[in-house]
Amino acid sequence: MTSLQSKPQKIDFFFDIMCPWAYQTSIWIREVRSQIDLEINWRFFSLEEINREEGKKHPWERDRAYGWTPLRIAAWLRRIDSDLCDDWYLAAAKALHEDGLRPYEEATARELLASISAPANAWDEALADQTTHDDVRRDHEESVSKFSAFGVPLIVFENGRSVFGPVVVPPPRGEEAMKLWQLMNDYSEINGLYEIKTPKTNKDLENIAAVFSPYIKAREWRTVQTPAP
Repeated sequence: MTSLQSKPQKIDFFFDIMCPWAYQTSIWIREVRSQIDLEINWRFFSLEEINREEGKKHPWERDRAYGWTPLRIAAWLRRIDSDLCDDWYLAAAKALHEDGLRPYEEATARELLASISAPANAWDEALADQTTHDDVRRDHEESVSKFSAFGVPLIVFENGRSVFGPVVVPPPRGEEAMKLWQLMNDYSEINGLYEIKTPKTNKDLENIAAVFSPYIKAREWRTVQTPAP
């Protein structure tokens, strides 16, 4: 095991703004980035598409979609500046998962976009531009076809290894964040290792439910989860 604190690194981080687990992990990875030279390439994954029930419309076939619409905005912003995409993910996910707001609603989205100094026409342009569908679909389909993704967070390391997780509530900070980063890098280098999981006690579930409470109150969709392979 070698120290990673001085070595420049790059990862792909697949997310859906809808996902409370991915949001927690994104807070952790930003904490890691604040301590080391780490480039995060934000990529898109659609829970609406992966969990779509037979006979239902694809998210790109709807005028508005809970997760897909904010991802289209992220795609449009990413073309301009990756930092804007980063800022939008943080602002929109915080609004949903901490403040109980709905970033897929126009008024809320416009306020959030203004708060990150995005172009004033971001909402209109992102949704008028049909190719933002293509950007989101391209990332999503790559995650499924190349990495067998079934959910997020999904991190792809420079060695090409993809890892679902880490699933952390609350996200570790400071030294603990770096310990987890080292662990994840080591994990990614061990061939044949597919899963390490801590069973959740009733107390754990209560604590997680408390953290997720704003999201649970704000969501307007029924949760459908595709089983992990």
